[in-house]
Amino acid sequence: MLKMHVNTTERVSGITPNQSNRYGIKRFILKFGGALAIATLSSVACAATLFTNVKGYTLNEDAELVSFTSILIDEGKVLSLDIKPDESTAQSLNITNTIDGKGRVMLPGLIDAHGHLLGLGANLLEVNLRESTSAANAADSVAEYALANSTQPWITGRGWNQELWSDRAFPTSADLDKKVSDRPVWLTRVDGHAGWANTKTLTLAGITKDTPTPVGGEIVKDANGEPTGVLIDNAMALVEPYLPTQSNAVYKRQLDAAGKHLLSNGITSMHDAGVGRGVYDFYIKQAVQAELPIRIYAMISATDPDLSKLLGKGPIRDANDYLYIRSVKAYGDGALGSRGAALLAPYSDAPHQHGLLLTQPEDMTPLFTSVIGAGFQLNYHAIGDKANHVALNEFEKTFAAIGGSELRNRIEHAQVIAPEDLARFAELDVLPSMQPTHATSDKNMAEDRIGKDRMEGAYAWQTLLESGIPLPLGSDFPVELANPFYGLHAAVTRQDRDNQPVKGWYAHEALTIEQAFKGFTLDAAYAGHMEDTLGTLTPGKWADFILVDQDIFTIDKKDIWKTQVHATYIAGKKVFSK
Repeated sequence: MLKMHVNTTERVSGITPNQSNRYGIKRFILKFGGALAIATLSSVACAATLFTNVKGYTLNEDAELVSFTSILIDEGKVLSLDIKPDESTAQSLNITNTIDGKGRVMLPGLIDAHGHLLGLGANLLEVNLRESTSAANAADSVAEYALANSTQPWITGRGWNQELWSDRAFPTSADLDKKVSDRPVWLTRVDGHAGWANTKTLTLAGITKDTPTPVGGEIVKDANGEPTGVLIDNAMALVEPYLPTQSNAVYKRQLDAAGKHLLSNGITSMHDAGVGRGVYDFYIKQAVQAELPIRIYAMISATDPDLSKLLGKGPIRDANDYLYIRSVKAYGDGALGSRGAALLAPYSDAPHQHGLLLTQPEDMTPLFTSVIGAGFQLNYHAIGDKANHVALNEFEKTFAAIGGSELRNRIEHAQVIAPEDLARFAELDVLPSMQPTHATSDKNMAEDRIGKDRMEGAYAWQTLLESGIPLPLGSDFPVELANPFYGLHAAVTRQDRDNQPVKGWYAHEALTIEQAFKGFTLDAAYAGHMEDTLGTLTPGKWADFILVDQDIFTIDKKDIWKTQVHATYIAGKKVFSK
């Protein structure tokens, strides 16, 4: 029997303060109707369980890879590895359940250090254009979805990528109008940095040839100055007020869909890169009710109007580590595929374009000061070398003025970096939070965009790791597929799942399997201030683990992506089984 705690400064459902820990994070005991809520949480095992006959791997306290054959779990946490108790010892340890692992490989639950949880859920529930081969093919998929969902007032979806189409051209509203013209259609590009609208949507949003282009965005127009239907980065905000209103019921459907998908892929914890006030409140409610399917380290969106209020409430940490909110996601630039990534020099394949800064230089100092000054970790989205450069400069200036380097601040993606800036991550203790499958997805267009010379500082995983900084890894789902074994494979091979290119793409930046494994476990936990309870299967930490069908440390690295998850456990309880 355990008391449910949530760390928050807000009074929710009769929450009353209890104590503060050494980080200044306030502890609260949840009360309902004046009575202390005491419940047996579904996520926590109540008696000691011994798993035997496993081929287990974890990192030890020195971050070294070690193996084990058994694991003892008590009250949802690891008690011991490789214990072989006799009958009397078993009784003294209250081992009431012994499970034969049947020789399967056991790994710590994998942590995705950068994803979009409800975005994944929406993607699973809406029209999915990831496999579209042309604008016309995508429009056909939209038409099929519209026919099957005739009562939906809007048709929404995600996943198109013109770089994978033969003409590599942006789609147009006319492509959609041929198939769906009676309802508004809004389709987000795979990277989330551009949207594709039909004419109904453009009309509803009042977008015409006379609509001024927002700062940090672009309304793509044709030769006559008419909007084509594609809106890039901040221009997407012109449509967003007209989209269907979100609700807790919608969030719950998205959460359930995303949670099932991630657990089936061996992900037990994820860092949610940018949540607004509505999702913030929803997550707290789910944590209070013990209804979060996976562990969430949530980043508050820097663009939320209530940011200052949420900073004032202080960090939140659920006592069972299903929810931790102590960071802010800020937006530096766009994406490389839509030429929204901010570059120091023009695009090699578009000499008139430098990309877009979504946060303007004059707004950076107030943002960095307010977030870091409030004791929150700042996680700054930067893909282009200019966005990375100005972010590093601002971190350096902020640390000199008010401190805060100990907060493990991060640059999300850190994708294209000026070579002279690579060493600054370690010098400033700014973590590069990177996604290996971005490299294998971008390999067909990245060099076109930035040229061969700038590739020296692009997707530079090994260089950054060797500089002495941890390297948390993730996928950026639903931009990329969430399967972490795809990420592990990309990290160590620098190849796609067709084993291309044969020798790897800029293969000198590949990681070893041990380095990549650390990136998806201990380094990811460290990047979320949770290495005290997550990231390894060592005594005292939560017993989050997976059983898989092959040994990723001994098989041919080209086969890592084929790994299948047989079962997933959180706090010692099975939450997925194949």
